[in-house]
Amino acid sequence: MAAAARRFAQAGYDATSTRQIAADAGVDPALVRRFFGGKEELFSEVASAAIDPSSYVTAVTTGPLDQAGERLIRHYLALLGTVDQPGPLLGVIRSAVTSEHAAHVLRRLLAERMFGRVAEALHTGQGELRAALAGSQLVGVAVARYAVKLAPLTAADDDCIAGWIAPVLQHYLTGEVQPARREPAEAVRRADGGQSADLASH
Repeated sequence: MAAAARRFAQAGYDATSTRQIAADAGVDPALVRRFFGGKEELFSEVASAAIDPSSYVTAVTTGPLDQAGERLIRHYLALLGTVDQPGPLLGVIRSAVTSEHAAHVLRRLLAERMFGRVAEALHTGQGELRAALAGSQLVGVAVARYAVKLAPLTAADDDCIAGWIAPVLQHYLTGEVQPARREPAEAVRRADGGQSADLASH
């Protein structure tokens, strides 16, 4: 499991083979097939271990509700590990970006085992959408900071990252939803100098 998690984090799902995982673990590939069946099943086991829904629910619900966003981002950053030595959670997220099977596994875990339970715990209305929006923010942070390694994000420490992102998560979890403003078509046309209409005519 540990060898698989490292491989998925380094290379992603598609570029990882059970033979490589077995070699890293110092065992015969047949042993992997005996206990896990294949790469798909092994990835599912790694993902389930990396994404423990109960820990996220605890992070959101234990303590004042108006500090849930900060608890959630700090818990998440701790699971991701450092930029130089990321934890197994990054391998799951990185794999889901490039592999449909990995994405399916991640969607199932998030939808069935995390978002629903967070939604039930919040009691704030539109709980599943709120939890999904928070999840999208967390996945984006992992990809940008740990996989793409955007320099400003890798240079910032966890306290800095948490300070910026906690209020956003808090709004997703408990904030009031403001209806989007719909500008009249004429106002939009005036704002862009009629360019949209000109482009449409061509």
